[in-house]
Parts: sequence; C-alpha cells; structure tokens
Amino acid sequence: MKRKTSAVIKEHKELAKGVYSIILETLLAIEAEPGQFAGVYLRDGSRILMRPISVCDAAGRELRMVYRTAGSGTEELSTYKAGEELEILGMLGKGYDISKLKDKRVLVLGGGIGIPPMLYLAKELKKVGTDVKAVLGYADDQTFLKKDFEAVCDTYVASMDGSTGTKGTVMDAIKENGLEADVLCACGPMPMLKAVKEYAKEHDMEAYISLEERMACGVGACLGCVTKTVKEDPHTHVNNTRICMEGPVFDAKEVEI
Repeated sequence: MKRKTSAVIKEHKELAKGVYSIILETLLAIEAEPGQFAGVYLRDGSRILMRPISVCDAAGRELRMVYRTAGSGTEELSTYKAGEELEILGMLGKGYDISKLKDKRVLVLGGGIGIPPMLYLAKELKKVGTDVKAVLGYADDQTFLKKDFEAVCDTYVASMDGSTGTKGTVMDAIKENGLEADVLCACGPMPMLKAVKEYAKEHDMEAYISLEERMACGVGACLGCVTKTVKEDPHTHVNNTRICMEGPVFDAKEVEI
C-alpha cells in the first residue's frame, strides 16, 4: 500500500562526483521490491513535487537509494545529513518479477544512474539460486557500486572512454566477453534500452527493461509519464501506459521505444 511517511537518514555519502548514496530507516524497506522506487519530498516549500529515486537495496528497516544530482532538487537533497528526517512516498511502481526469473540465466544490465536498482535485483536473484551476472556501463573510471556488485555475482564493466573494462557500452561488453543468458534485465538511458530490446529480439530472448521519465505524482493521476505500448491501456483506452504505475519495469516486447 502506498503511503507517505517520515524516514530518518542513517547514512548519506558521495560515491563518485555528483553520485550519492542515502540510507533511510523506514518500515517501507520491508515492502520494497527490486525495480520499485520512492518519492522523496524536499524541505524547500518552493519544490512541492517529489523526486523519484529507485531502490538500490533494502534490508530490514533500511532502504538504500543512490541518485545523481541533476538539478536544484537533488542538489538540495545532497546537503541533508545523517540524523535528519525526510518525507517519502512509497513504495511506488511495479518492479521485476523474481518468480519469472529465478530458474533462468539472467544478465542484469545497468547504465549510468540506471546501475543502482540492478544491485537489489542481483541480490534477490542470488537469494533464490538464480544464475546471475552483471554488466555495468559507465562514462569513465568513476565506477560507483562496482565492488557491491562484485560481492554478489560475476561482474563485467564497460566505459565509454575506455578507462576501465570494455571500451563502449554494456552491449559491447556482452559481445566481448561472450556472455550468454536466457533473460536480460536492464535499466539505463534510452539508447541502451533500445539496444537491449533489439538484441533480445535478434537472439530470441526475454528482456525486461526499466523506463525512466519525469514523474510529477508517482501514483498515475497526472498522466505525465507515459510510454507507447503494443496493447491498449485499460486506464486511458489508448496505446500507452503510465510508467509510474504499470511500470517502471516492462516486458520489452510490450513497449514501443
């Protein structure tokens, strides 16, 4: 059940330039599923809309989120200290269905700030005995969360400038390392997700992708975050769907990107 609640900041630190990890103490952590997100409200009254941030990890009452400063709202968030309180709305969206993945070989693919939510997915898949490997794509050598992934599963890296791992994208790393799987699970920039969708189609694979969009409400009311779909949406009766409600995770075959 979605609800707005107060959470205490347990830890807040910078992982790489402009990339921060925040750990909150909240009962919402118990409900969190891989691929979901929470809405964070700022104390500055001029910023009334929530900032959607994906779940990077959840254990007990601790909810970890990793975000990049991309505007005045996240810049303000980055100044908050341990011990302070935040208002958050959660848990939001539909994530990855572990029951569909647990008996298959899975590659989790993360690009840029799409890397954090894939950590929680990799951890949950490992818990149920899934054969899982991770491929992470960075711009440069600022490989935030790489060690966290390596503690969970075999991890491969790509960087656009060639400073670490394969030079290029996560798709280049898959090809260079001869990685095989039954399913691709991905979160990252749109060009990456389009490449994942096409690769899955060419290789007759399943693919589940997490879409990102600007979200105003997070509960499907404003219709500000929609994507085109193959099927008619029961809410709007047109060929689109709300990313914040029916997603952000979709079967790649069902969305037109």
